[in-house]
Amino acid sequence: MGLLRRTLIGGAAVFGAPLIARPGSARAEAYPSRPVRLVTGFAPGGPMDIVARILGGWLSPRLGQPVLVENRPGAGGNLGTEAVVKAPPDGHTLLVCGPVNLINAALYERLPFDFVRDIAPIAGLVRVPLVMVVHPSVPAATVPDFIAYAKSAPRPLAMASGGNGTPQHVAGELFKMMAGVDLLHVPYRGSGPALTDLLGGTAIQVMFDAMPSAIGHIRGGGLRALAVTTAVRANTLPDTPMLADALPGYEASSWYGIGAARGTPAEVVERLNGEINAALSDPGVLARFADLGAMPMPGSAADLAGLIAREAEKWGRVVRTAGVRVD
Repeated sequence: MGLLRRTLIGGAAVFGAPLIARPGSARAEAYPSRPVRLVTGFAPGGPMDIVARILGGWLSPRLGQPVLVENRPGAGGNLGTEAVVKAPPDGHTLLVCGPVNLINAALYERLPFDFVRDIAPIAGLVRVPLVMVVHPSVPAATVPDFIAYAKSAPRPLAMASGGNGTPQHVAGELFKMMAGVDLLHVPYRGSGPALTDLLGGTAIQVMFDAMPSAIGHIRGGGLRALAVTTAVRANTLPDTPMLADALPGYEASSWYGIGAARGTPAEVVERLNGEINAALSDPGVLARFADLGAMPMPGSAADLAGLIAREAEKWGRVVRTAGVRVD
């Protein structure tokens, strides 16, 4: 926690200050001087990608430069994080981050970076529930139905995720532990490819996916929602029960924020934080996020740093208890 605070101390004090011209702020005034890359560590079509494209489309005219989403799938999101860590710390390469980054810190014994040390938090984006979805061919309309079906199946049902150690994977592992069922985890390089196979109805039976990528398929009848994983019902699926109704104490959610390489100028962090918070008060952006079941998460860089610290402790404990490993 001390390291986290040292990382942020240079930028935290400026949040909330008005964006006015000051002597020596030429770097902030010139920013951005070229297109901005918004890096995600997963394939197109997943929840992180969807949220990033909504934000990028809103930021482009505000920043006066294209904001381009760059997908770098692989190693559970670590390839994308490493790309941002190694980028020049000038704010032109940004990372869409979330619980996966804290899970990876506990999951991987050796990484070429330290997320807390090497990524400077900029701003929170949204918090999204996960939703337990099955293919319509699965003979289960409720979570208890699914548990009974899984226990009676001659071999373990297949559970997809966007990769080892992703929030979808860890949420599924927590379900397995609490429900006492054996599911075969099938990791993919992103939620998009995993959903494709789940929709096919042959190789995969269940997935714990983020609401933004699953909601369209639920509404279209391609998937059946059994439960949301948050401690409250989701406004987007008001008739879908909470998983905690069947498994008391179960809770999991995902969130997304924006970070940059350590050493990014405080003026740039301040500019980006202000623009992102403005996006989170824009009715059009809020409507698009609400339609996906995503709730805005405005605040300062220090607010995001605090969330990172809490999530690192929570998910690290789940990874160790469940014995999650990289294949």
